[in-house]
Amino acid sequence: MFRKQSKPQNRIDSLIGATTRIEGNVFFSGGLRVDGTVRGNVCALPDQPGTLVVSEHARIDGEVQVAHLVVNGTINGPVHAAESLELQASSRVKGDIHYNSMEMQQGAIVEGRLVHHSGSEAKAVGLKLASGG
Repeated sequence: MFRKQSKPQNRIDSLIGATTRIEGNVFFSGGLRVDGTVRGNVCALPDQPGTLVVSEHARIDGEVQVAHLVVNGTINGPVHAAESLELQASSRVKGDIHYNSMEMQQGAIVEGRLVHHSGSEAKAVGLKLASGG
């Protein structure tokens, strides 16, 4: 009945390079590192552990929905981190953050609400959002 939490991915399966700009939604599984710009939503595939790393000069303009998130760049949009969230010193998030476990370093900026959810609540919200409900 109880589902074990997934571990953050230690390896990067996909990379959006520093000189790359994507306009549209990005869906992934495994590990994704963004060094460039994404104008669209970035979501891990449902029921698959996904880790997103947003590097210092990266920017995402859209909703982010993943199990594990490490931010050192900029996100303009709501964030849903079902399991863990790490906001590093250079991170800038403009939007509400829904999280289960969070680490925030000095210097990180959040312009929005911090909403804590237990792991099961966050997964239920994620499933509802993924199904369009």
